[in-house]
Amino acid sequence: MNNHDDGQNALQELQTLRQQIDRLDHALVLMLANRFALTRRVGELKARADLNAFDPRREEEKIRDIKLLCEQHGLDPVLMADILAQIMRETVKNHERIRAEVTRGA
Repeated sequence: MNNHDDGQNALQELQTLRQQIDRLDHALVLMLANRFALTRRVGELKARADLNAFDPRREEEKIRDIKLLCEQHGLDPVLMADILAQIMRETVKNHERIRAEVTRGA
């Protein structure tokens, strides 16, 4: 095989890998959308039951679980904990907005 063939094979593999990455990125967006749909329902339940939007114990448990899972799969636990913390901060903001909506509607 010559350098041209190697380069051509590399480009084909690169294209295939990028397509797989694109599919995974789309799946991540769909999973996040599903997660936010579920947490919206949680926020509605919390608002109606007059529970706090933020549950520090639950957040600590989630971060701990994610870090352990990352270690099992060779991922950077700090990076994933930061990503999850950001998602949870957004969730709490959504819960606070939902509480305000429920309070105005009551």
